[in-house]
Amino acid sequence: MSLEWYWNAAIVVGTFWVMEWVAWATHKYVMHGFLWNLHYDHHNKQKGFFEKNDAFFLIFAVPSWLCIMLGMMHQVGPAVYIGYGIAVYGFAYFLVHEVFIHRRLKWFGTGGNLYLRAVLLAHKMHHSHLDKEQGESFGMLIVHPRYWKMARRKGKGRSTRVQASA
Repeated sequence: MSLEWYWNAAIVVGTFWVMEWVAWATHKYVMHGFLWNLHYDHHNKQKGFFEKNDAFFLIFAVPSWLCIMLGMMHQVGPAVYIGYGIAVYGFAYFLVHEVFIHRRLKWFGTGGNLYLRAVLLAHKMHHSHLDKEQGESFGMLIVHPRYWKMARRKGKGRSTRVQASA
């Protein structure tokens, strides 16, 4: 493999991890801020499969698409791989948040390993706040140590699984 392949892979992986922080900041300051009207129904369940909150999929997909398309059109390789990194994060977000945590599609169980229990607990605490203020745990993949401790205590000595939050 060429050195270029490693650089491109590093750009994808690096962008993926940067997106966790971008998603955290967007969730805290935009979704729980001036675009709360789009995010409200995610915390206060309404009837139906789709939520206004699903519009954020497009908000995050557009930069990915633009990076890939414009990078290819103008032969700017790093832009293409940044777009791929954003897309991979979007896919991971879909699998973890929509499928695993909220069970909008019943593809996975609730999981028994420590990390997955910590993710579920952190998200459950986030959803314990039904309004836009006083929220906590705005990230998805990076979990505060207190949730690791809680997950460890919940799972000690038994195979109890944490229920996914609604």
